[in-house]
Amino acid sequence: MKKTINSEKAPKAIGPYSQAVEANGTLYISGQLPVDVVTGKFIEGGIKEQTEQVMKNIGYILEEAGYTYKDVVKSTCLLSDISGFADMNAVYGEYYKEECPARAAFAVKDLPLGALIEIETIAVK
Repeated sequence: MKKTINSEKAPKAIGPYSQAVEANGTLYISGQLPVDVVTGKFIEGGIKEQTEQVMKNIGYILEEAGYTYKDVVKSTCLLSDISGFADMNAVYGEYYKEECPARAAFAVKDLPLGALIEIETIAVK
C-alpha cells in the first residue's frame, strides 16, 4: 500500500512529485532543498546553514509520517561544490550520532534554484 506524506512545516514540492511516499513500512523522502517554509526562500548563508535547513525539512517530514532520524537507513547528499563536503558533514553528523545511515555524497553540476545542497532520505520502520 502506498501513502503520500505532506508536512505543512516543510516546503511544498516544486514539481510533479510528493514530499514523501510511504510504502510497506519504508518512507522515501524526495530530495529536500534549503527552503524556509515561512519565507518560501532559501535560508541565508552558506553550506552549513543550508544543510541545517535541509535537515530540519527532512525532520518535519519524518515527524509527519511518524518516523524519526533513528529510522533513517540511507541518505543521498548532492552538493553543488565538493569543497563544501566537510562543512556539510559536520552539520549532518549532528543529526546522526549513533547507528548512522548508509550514505552517498557527491558533487553535481547544478542543483534546483541554485541550491548548495539537496538531500534525499529513506527511512524504515
